[in-house]
Amino acid sequence: MKHKIPPTNNSISELSTKKHLIIISLLLSVITLIVYFQVTQNEFINFDDDKYITNNKHVQNGLTLKGITWAFTTGHESNWHPLTWISHMIDVQLFGLNPGGHHLMNLLIHLANTVLLFLVLNRMTKALWQSAFVAALFALHPLRVESVAWAAERKDVLSAFFWILTMGIYVWYVAQRCSKRYLAALLCFALGLMAKPMLVTLPFVLLLLDYWPLGRLGHKEPTREEQPSSKKKKGSKAPAPLKPVQQLPATQWSLIRPLLIEKIPFLVLTLLSSIITYIVQAYGGAVSSLGKISLSARISNAFVSYIAYIKKMVWPMDLAVLYPHPMSIPLWEVLGSAFILIVLSIQALRKKERYPFGFVGWFWYTGTLIPVVGIIQVGSQSMADRYTYVPLIGLSIIITWGLPELIKSWSYRKQTFIILSALFLFGLSLLTWRQVGYWRNSIILFDHTLAITNRNLVVQMNRGNTYLELGNYQKAILDYDKALELDPKLTDGYINRGIAYSHLGNFQQAVRDYDKAIELAPKEATAYFGRGMVYGNLGNDQQAIRDIKVAAQLGEKAAQDFLKNAGLGW
Repeated sequence: MKHKIPPTNNSISELSTKKHLIIISLLLSVITLIVYFQVTQNEFINFDDDKYITNNKHVQNGLTLKGITWAFTTGHESNWHPLTWISHMIDVQLFGLNPGGHHLMNLLIHLANTVLLFLVLNRMTKALWQSAFVAALFALHPLRVESVAWAAERKDVLSAFFWILTMGIYVWYVAQRCSKRYLAALLCFALGLMAKPMLVTLPFVLLLLDYWPLGRLGHKEPTREEQPSSKKKKGSKAPAPLKPVQQLPATQWSLIRPLLIEKIPFLVLTLLSSIITYIVQAYGGAVSSLGKISLSARISNAFVSYIAYIKKMVWPMDLAVLYPHPMSIPLWEVLGSAFILIVLSIQALRKKERYPFGFVGWFWYTGTLIPVVGIIQVGSQSMADRYTYVPLIGLSIIITWGLPELIKSWSYRKQTFIILSALFLFGLSLLTWRQVGYWRNSIILFDHTLAITNRNLVVQMNRGNTYLELGNYQKAILDYDKALELDPKLTDGYINRGIAYSHLGNFQQAVRDYDKAIELAPKEATAYFGRGMVYGNLGNDQQAIRDIKVAAQLGEKAAQDFLKNAGLGW
């Protein structure tokens, strides 16, 4: 008679660990779906969603060979991110222009990122519950809402997927170094760069992970297998005390050099992506010149933004789709922020042996924000919630590994940690649910943003444009009035207000607005065409034809079509 071999302690432990991984992954998925699911009821937003999806003819055709070719060759919207364009094309192929489907895909990618982050952190650190808490913070924090609830920000969640996947494959490569695993990590990195160039700092993060928790740069945490059991077996001696963190020889150039060489292919891709991104953004006019925002203003804003993001992580209130650039910041605020940054950076360096998670987490945060902190200014914002999608993982690591250190002398530290964590996550979930609701439609989102920000020209104009599209011309004019108070040289403000006035039959005021727009921008074709149409309504046909012909010569297709249909030629 054959007897079954009883399972070993190791196999039982592995089965238990896999069970925990599955249960935690399911819990993270369910909670994330519950908190964010209302996003599937949200509409597209009148802020880039039109440029990326609803008015983009290449995306609207779905997934085609012509569309894929366009995705790899275009610099549309001052970006080169072909995978992002292709993902939008797939959405249109699956859901058409139903916004619910597009938002659902964003949510599913965010959910995948959450579970993947948990599994990769656990694989690196062998710390199950800490890894789960970092993933929960990542999933449920209100600062994530912008990336998930904004269809045009697909590039955030998609690039982060490849970021985390690259880290996971890199850890797999470190466990057993071979060319296939290395090339797989490099390929994922390249794909991530083609979703959003935010990944340019990933090689730097991989070096941080080499130090902790991977232990390739002179510091290593003991694995669970290396820790002696604290349980006393029958007939055995008292257990030995836990081994302290293993201190390898001090980091030396002989350790650093091969790891730097190992990162060279990653750095080459980073350089290529940076060059392409700068050229495309500069050509598209997205990079602000020093004449618009001075270098000193950019540096000042960068220091302040670093601290502002930390504050918003701890106290995530008054989150807006766009924070206007202040242009000038009080000197005390800049110096105070710079002082805090320097002190924290010095402390992270000084305490890196004792608190390696603090060193890695802090420089993860500060390093990954560099491309978007505003030294090279893209757009008119001072900061953006979406920029924190990956960087705040670093601060989450500090909080998660640091809190137990702070309360280690407490009597009921385990119970305290569990209660505090549960309350914090519950509070974040409620705030995130509320924040998702602000993205229900453009008017609700812009109303909320204008209520919590000052002098927000872009959002004021966008709300006016939304009212214009909805046919609420009186409210549109009120928004254009406020926008023009903020910037009296805003050509689009005069043109759009002229359109609103013409719809209301106030043709004389419409002409005055078009006149002003043409005075500010003599080659603005839309202004000539709009004025020509208004003159037509006023019965001044000669002036109408003159303006429409000028608009046609300047490339206004609507004017060309009008003249062609009227048989006038141009």
